[in-house]
Amino acid sequence: MSQGLGPRPATARKSADLRGIVRVPGDKSISHRALMLGGLAAGETRITGLLEGADVIATAKAMQAMGARIRKEADGWRVDGTGNGALLAPEAPLDFGNAGIGCRLVMGLAGVYDFETTFIGDASLAKRPMARVLDPLRAMGVQVKAAVGDRLPATLRGPKTPTPISYRVPLASAQVKSAVLLAGLNAPGITSVTEPVMTRDHTERMLRGFGAALSVETDVEGVRTIRLEGRGRLAGQSIDVPGDPSSAAFPLVAALIVPGSDIIIENVLMNPARTGLILTLQDMGADIEVLNARSSGGEDVADLKVRHSELKGVKVPVERAPSMIDEYPVLAIAAAFAEGATTMNGLEELRVKESDRLSAVAEGLKLNGVDCEEAKSSLVVRGRPGGKGLGNASGERVETHLDHRIAMSFLVMGLASEHPVTVDDTTMIATSFPGFTELMTGLGARIE
Repeated sequence: MSQGLGPRPATARKSADLRGIVRVPGDKSISHRALMLGGLAAGETRITGLLEGADVIATAKAMQAMGARIRKEADGWRVDGTGNGALLAPEAPLDFGNAGIGCRLVMGLAGVYDFETTFIGDASLAKRPMARVLDPLRAMGVQVKAAVGDRLPATLRGPKTPTPISYRVPLASAQVKSAVLLAGLNAPGITSVTEPVMTRDHTERMLRGFGAALSVETDVEGVRTIRLEGRGRLAGQSIDVPGDPSSAAFPLVAALIVPGSDIIIENVLMNPARTGLILTLQDMGADIEVLNARSSGGEDVADLKVRHSELKGVKVPVERAPSMIDEYPVLAIAAAFAEGATTMNGLEELRVKESDRLSAVAEGLKLNGVDCEEAKSSLVVRGRPGGKGLGNASGERVETHLDHRIAMSFLVMGLASEHPVTVDDTTMIATSFPGFTELMTGLGARIE
């Protein structure tokens, strides 16, 4: 998020057909992990396609503060790591701004070291709960001094020798799983994590790529157990970060709901744990063609050809939630233009994102004329094909609550609504999608 600037509202208006070929910024999840493991590994790591948003840069600065050498070069980013087990005590608090992923994962990575690390963030991050990461770290011997409710600011002090644990994740969360595995890198013996529902597996894939001794077992009921042998050697790697599917979701949904649209989004990550939105939109009748499917750096990638489609409401399978948790806000926008009702369940995780995304989405939809119903962990959206009557003719602004995905989702809505849609702030979009407005207007979107 831009620092020292006031809010920057924006308005999206009904647009003609969107056309063009675009690339979205690098995947945020992979970018964070590449910097962390590159900063911890012995030798040099080279990263191309890194997302250069504020969140990822906060992680880069944190790793620099603990001894890694990180610099941008003409052909990408170069990282000279400290070697596993050799992070240095930071001289000042680690400021993660709005970066929940970076903060929680570095808590795992650095919290088990025998020194103090203080974590701070902006007003939004300070409201987000950290207990689900801090609880397993306490079981490993980490002392925690934190604000009320285990919120930031928080100071962690690791033990002389961390205790490896076997941890069952109570709620599907890639961040909690990853934090425990990263903590296990500095613990002797085997650290294991069991997850009842598979979440994004970038940490497991990347740990293996850097040389960690890691195994994954899946039982007949789909329960996964990941085991990591701690204190092994990690070696620098070359990583090409594919396009973020969570960012691709915005031009993708825009093309589906704006009549006459026909776009191609290149080099999109297609990890099976990240494709829930695409599957759901296809269930709704979306014309999404997967082109040039290939493998890059151990990850599946492809180009997506997207055309305007007449969508129909569906009941989204609850087990799909972990593979698309960040995409529910923009799915709700697609649902607002679909025929019939779209029912989304299993959304508890949305309550503890950059904002209470479930409430923020429901409030924004209602402000712009959408019939929807919010419950504790679900959302039902009754669509209006063609967008007639949608939007807000009086210019009332959607409250984004400092949340980049809320801002981008409602700007997409305005491109197909009868009336304009205005959001109260766009400054935080830079945390995940620098250049969002320029990319969208380049396709023909009317955003001002």
